[in-house]
Amino acid sequence: MRRLLTILIVLGVIAAVAGWFLSAPKPLFAAGDKSLESGGNVERGRQVFFAGGCASCHATPGQSDRLKLGGGVEMPSPFGSFYTPNISPHPTDGIGNWTVADLANAMMAGVAPDGSHFYPAFPYTSYAGAKIDDIRDLMAFLRTLEPVAGKARDHALPFPFNIRRGLGLWKLVFFRPEPVRDDPAQTPEWNRGHYLVESLGHCAECHSPRNVLGAIVAAQRFAGGPDPEGKGWVPNITQSENGLKTWDKADFVQLLEFGLTPEADTVGGSMGSVVKNMAELPKPDLEAMATFLKSLPAREGPPKPAK
Repeated sequence: MRRLLTILIVLGVIAAVAGWFLSAPKPLFAAGDKSLESGGNVERGRQVFFAGGCASCHATPGQSDRLKLGGGVEMPSPFGSFYTPNISPHPTDGIGNWTVADLANAMMAGVAPDGSHFYPAFPYTSYAGAKIDDIRDLMAFLRTLEPVAGKARDHALPFPFNIRRGLGLWKLVFFRPEPVRDDPAQTPEWNRGHYLVESLGHCAECHSPRNVLGAIVAAQRFAGGPDPEGKGWVPNITQSENGLKTWDKADFVQLLEFGLTPEADTVGGSMGSVVKNMAELPKPDLEAMATFLKSLPAREGPPKPAK
């Protein structure tokens, strides 16, 4: 028994050490790396800002200015409540001291400047496909905004979800960061829409069902499912019979630009905020997104529960 106990202890130590190394954050750039600082276009960064939906999650609640990014928005989930951080250029409460590399690590690797993991409630699983030039432009725009004082409260997560290091193991299983690549067989418009929908727009993050560990079910991507925040049901946006098969390109553009369905209904909830963001984009970008969305293969999502 003593020998068996010793073996179990040794195996436990080995497993703990292996888990520690396997769960280590993997930034793309060294902390504080300034190699990406040159360049950056503010107007293009503004478009990246709205394409990425930054205001929807990070604008300070209780006021109407979508460019005051003090954070503090509650995001309920099955794992507890997340609270979005301050991403204004405030030097201590926001990201005023971040470099472009820090922003790239956050958005494309889910790693904070202090080396800790971000929770995937921040959709870096989609932003990982972004172009580094877009991240540079986004930072140029963010630096023009008003600094907002005040830090958001900490996440309210029970054990073991409050242990950030464990996210490294989640990433090993579910996070495969890679750029969104153009398909040479498709048109430039389709490829632009592909990039906007799959990366910056992160549409799949809401319009896909998730497994018990919070990862998107790949086989049902874009096929709808329970709202991640527990506020109802998110629709299937593929070309299935239960999705948007009857919509044409103009219908998609109308929804993105004005929030109107072909039946003249107005979208609400979180999609209303998405429409406010999309309406700030150039019309060709909306048309590109519509072209890609119309091309999504038919997929069936989980059955919608009866009301």
